[in-house]
Amino acid sequence: MRTPLALSLLCATTLVSGAADKQVVFIAGRPSHGPGEHEHRAGCLLLKSCLDKVPGIRAEVYTNGWPDNPDAALAGADAVVIYSDGGGGHPFLQSGHLKTIGTLMDKGAGLAALHYACEPTKENGQKEFLDWIGGAFEINWSVNPRWDADFKAFPKHPITRGVSPFQLRDEWYFYMRFRDGMQGVTPILSAVAPESTMSRKDGPHEGNPAVRESVKRGEPQHVAWVAERANGGRGFGFTGGHFHKNWGDDQFRKVVLNAILWVAKVEVPKGGVKSQVTADQMKQNLDAKGEKKLKQP
Repeated sequence: MRTPLALSLLCATTLVSGAADKQVVFIAGRPSHGPGEHEHRAGCLLLKSCLDKVPGIRAEVYTNGWPDNPDAALAGADAVVIYSDGGGGHPFLQSGHLKTIGTLMDKGAGLAALHYACEPTKENGQKEFLDWIGGAFEINWSVNPRWDADFKAFPKHPITRGVSPFQLRDEWYFYMRFRDGMQGVTPILSAVAPESTMSRKDGPHEGNPAVRESVKRGEPQHVAWVAERANGGRGFGFTGGHFHKNWGDDQFRKVVLNAILWVAKVEVPKGGVKSQVTADQMKQNLDAKGEKKLKQP
C-alpha cells in the first residue's frame, strides 16, 4: 500500500513530466523539384526521428502541405516547423492559413521556417514573417544561388551549442529582408558569399544592384537567424535544405535540431542535440519523382 507521501510524490512526478512535454508540429510541403531536392516529407520525418530521442519532446509530421484537420493538429503546439515551397504556393498563404498560424503566434508559440518556406510574398505574409521569425526572402532583393558556405565562427547562443565550424554546398539564400535595424534578430549562420554567387543576370531571385554591392564589399551574409517577439514567442529562419543529402551532415543537422528546441522553449543541451543518421535512413521516405514527379502547388 502506498503512503499518502508516496502518492503525493507520484502525482507530483507525473505532473512535472507532463508539463515538461513540448509539442512540435512539422508541416511538410508537397513534392517538388528533382530527386533529392526539396524532400520536405523525408526531411521532416528524419528530423522527427532525431527529436524522438530527446526527452520532453513530442513531434508529429503532417505532409502534403497542410494538415487535413488543422484544429486537431495544431492544438497545443509549442512550435511549428514549416519545410515547404514558398512564394504564392506557400502553405501558409492558402485559404486563411496565415490567420490560423497567427493565432498560435499570438499565444507565444514558436516558428521555424526551413529553406523555401522562408519566402512568403511581399504582399501577403512578409509583414507577419518579419514579426514571427524576424526575416524573409524578398524577391528582387534576396537571392538564391548555390554555393559553398564556410561557417567559421558562431555567436554565443543556445542554438550554437556543440556546433563546430563546417563548410557545405547548398542553395543558401541570402540578403534577406530583416526587421528594421535587426531589432530582436540574432544571426546564427553567416558566411562571405563568393563572387560566383553573382554570376547570373539580375532577376527576382538571381540578383540586383544592392546585393551585388554587398557581395563586392565582402559583407558576411546571414543564412540562418533567430528572432524574439514581444510576447515571448521565438522564431528561426534557415535558408539551407535544398539538398536532402545535407541532412546527413552532423553540424548542419545540429543547428536545426537545436533551433527547434529553442523555439519550443526547451533547454538546449550543453553540447547541443546529439543525433546520428545512417545511409539507409537518408534514403527513407523520399518522394516519387522523375517521371512520376507530382506537380508543384
